[in-house]
Amino acid sequence: MRTEKEKCHCGEWYDANNDAELIAERQQCKQLCFEYNRLSPLQTEERADLLRRLLGRTGKQFIIEQPFYCDYGYNIEIGENFFMNFNCVILDGAKITFGDNVFVAPNCGFYTAGHPLQVEPRNQGLEYAYPIRVGNNVWIGAQVCVLPGVTIGDNCVIGAGSVVNKDIPANSLAVGNPCRVIRQLDPKEMKNTRS
Repeated sequence: MRTEKEKCHCGEWYDANNDAELIAERQQCKQLCFEYNRLSPLQTEERADLLRRLLGRTGKQFIIEQPFYCDYGYNIEIGENFFMNFNCVILDGAKITFGDNVFVAPNCGFYTAGHPLQVEPRNQGLEYAYPIRVGNNVWIGAQVCVLPGVTIGDNCVIGAGSVVNKDIPANSLAVGNPCRVIRQLDPKEMKNTRS
């Protein structure tokens, strides 16, 4: 019989609220987030070292501003030259992968978790987790919400306040709730535009 963690990693319904292994892993992650968020902003080496302990993979150059919160940490992978601004939340029941040169504005959320629409299984604590992938050279505006199973392609700009509930193809400017592609971006384009 598979564990709840194994069911989670297969994208099946699993019990996150009553499973001792998952609860313990979240508690350990919460403790590391607590320690990270209490470090002085001037303690740059200590901050980077703690994030390397918390996250599944990091590049050499990265900044995650405080406060920062996540569920497990080990399911988060970030590429080179990664920047995440203040007050971001990552619910990483499934893997979340960020490419190189990704910039995330304040108050963003990346949520792999979802729950049943029906009351009874939802009240039993069942949920699912679908992975999120963010490509290279992506800029995500303030207060963007990225939902389970979404892929954002390379060279995209996601406008502030967007709710991304479906895949966004590479080289797109996308905005809104729900988020939709406004136009394709030319990689050679050098105009100063607002999203």
